[in-house]
Amino acid sequence: MRIELQTEGGIAFFPGLNKPVVVDSGDLPKEQAAQLQQLIDSTHLFDLPAASRSLPKGAADMRRYTITVEDDRRRRTVRLNDPIEDTRLQALIDFLQDQRGSQGRAADSSTPSDPQ
Repeated sequence: MRIELQTEGGIAFFPGLNKPVVVDSGDLPKEQAAQLQQLIDSTHLFDLPAASRSLPKGAADMRRYTITVEDDRRRRTVRLNDPIEDTRLQALIDFLQDQRGSQGRAADSSTPSDPQ
């Protein structure tokens, strides 16, 4: 299963610095892959409408999330706006955002250090 999380908006948003988080469950440790599958199942993501409610007027600083899940022959894109009221969806977003940190740490550890 492949999942992409794109975050837009919010205070101090810089589009050039906001790369999507891409997670492939096959690349995760077994426990994390199982946790991700449980989160996807608990949110019923494939049954959600493609877009959540529209942003209220004056909500320019609210974050917007686009989650795309590809699982075998199924593909679903869901767009959500802050505040996320469903705790299961918030847990999925939190999990995916945590992977951004893990991806950064993995890239840092694979970069050779300067031998000066």
